Amino acid sequence: MSVLLPTTLVGSNPQPEWLIDRQMLTSRMPPRTRLHKLWRVAPELLAQAQDDATLLAIRAQECAGLDIITDGEMRRESYSNLFATALDGIDLDNPGSKISPTGATVPAPRVVGKVHRKHPVNVRDAAFLRAHTDRKIKITVPGPFTMTQLTHNNFYESPAELALDYAAAVNEEMKDLFAAGADVVQIDEP
Repeated sequence: MSVLLPTTLVGSNPQPEWLIDRQMLTSRMPPRTRLHKLWRVAPELLAQAQDDATLLAIRAQECAGLDIITDGEMRRESYSNLFATALDGIDLDNPGSKISPTGATVPAPRVVGKVHRKHPVNVRDAAFLRAHTDRKIKITVPGPFTMTQLTHNNFYESPAELALDYAAAVNEEMKDLFAAGADVVQIDEP
C-alpha cells in the first residue's frame, strides 16, 4: 500500500550521552573540521559504539511509526564535517578559519588542492541501515553550496569552481548511496 504523505526524521537523532560529550558539542558552533575529542568512547571501540547508537535510532524511528528511516546521523560530529573532511584536496592537519554567523572565528576545512572524492564516505552507513530495517531508508549528504561556504579556500579562483567540484563529489556519493540500497538521498542545503 502506498503512503500518501510518507513521514521521516528531519535532522539528527540526539546522540546518547555515553557516545558523545553533548555539553562540549552544544557549547560551540557545529564543528566544521573533525573534533575527535567529542567522542566519549575509545577510538578502537568507536565504530561499534556508533553502530549501537544507530540501532537505537533505527528502532526509535520504527516505534514512532516513521515510513522512511534514517541512520540518525550517529557517526557525525555535525551535518557536514564527516563528508567534507573525507575528500581529497583538504588539508586536515592545518585547518583554515571562517567567521561564523555569531562573528566568532572557527576552524574550517582548508582547501589546498582540487577537491574530489577519494572513496565512498557514507556507503557503509547506508548498507548498515539497509541491513537493519525493512522500511525505506534515507541518507543525507551536505550540499556543494554549504560546503563551499564552510571551507577556507586556498586553491580555487572562485567559489563557483569550488562548488562545482563539491557537486561532482556529492553526485558520485549519491550514486553509490542509491546502489547501496538508499531509497532517498537528501542533500542538506539552506
